[in-house]
Amino acid sequence: MGRRHARRVVVALGGNAITRPGDRGTVDEDYRNLDRSLEGVARLLGAGYELVLTHGNGPQIGNQMIRVELARGEAPDLPLDLMGADIQGGLGYMIERTLRNKLRAHGVAARVCCMLSMVEVNWDDPALEEPTKFVGPFYAADQVPELEARGWIVREDSGRGYRRVVPSPEPLRVVEQQELVALLDAGVVVISGGGGGIPVARTETGELTGVEGVIDKDIASAVIALAIGASELFILTGVEKVCLDYGTGREKPLDALSVREARSYLSSGEFPAGSMGPKIEAACRFIEGGGSRVLITDTFRLTDALEGKTGTFITG
Repeated sequence: MGRRHARRVVVALGGNAITRPGDRGTVDEDYRNLDRSLEGVARLLGAGYELVLTHGNGPQIGNQMIRVELARGEAPDLPLDLMGADIQGGLGYMIERTLRNKLRAHGVAARVCCMLSMVEVNWDDPALEEPTKFVGPFYAADQVPELEARGWIVREDSGRGYRRVVPSPEPLRVVEQQELVALLDAGVVVISGGGGGIPVARTETGELTGVEGVIDKDIASAVIALAIGASELFILTGVEKVCLDYGTGREKPLDALSVREARSYLSSGEFPAGSMGPKIEAACRFIEGGGSRVLITDTFRLTDALEGKTGTFITG
């Protein structure tokens, strides 16, 4: 990979940075959460870091799918890639507005912009033939035949009802890599890669076309971090530290992990695919690709973690 920049980082905001568990997901709630979630980011910028900010979109894309369902027959359907673009732009606006106001209050002079990003995947990715990612609202069993008649793949989700499942292909590269680097080199804070980016693939003639799928946002964040020459990747989530035996009486928080240890735990099934697994995988890929370290910690403890008070650091 290319040269690493010592003060260039990617901060990956988890979904709970915008919509907290138990929230209704209203715009006012989301703004209040963002105001708190972006405090650590503002402090990073005040300390002179160059930064790309990525974010999740799980609750928001689900709400968008509900809107599309309610409008069926009254407005044209939207494909999943376009829904992702809509949400990436809307959340990007909310994050940019909040961050600009916060930086102004902190007396930090910084330019901020939101840039939509397309993330390229392979047409022949096996994941496109094996949908696994649950998206959107729950449905009753008697609604399944109608949904399948639309061409959807529908499965039961943990006994709570039936939901659509879509592919989660591997991210290969960021289409706007050069634009991202140019903005960072010009001193701009960039919000991009929301929800893992908009999945696209190239046809035989090289044209880009949208893909009906959802890319894991942590894996995509690692791809972005390597592409822009970041030295560090900070993954913010709902827990302060990575834990072994999470949720059991034997739970053991970890201050540090090597890539070798992390890979071993992944292989043994210690970190499930539905929770910490993708974050650990993203961390390993980033460091194996040339990054120096990854921090995984609670959304609201970023500053404390960088001061050594909490968090789990993963290094080579």
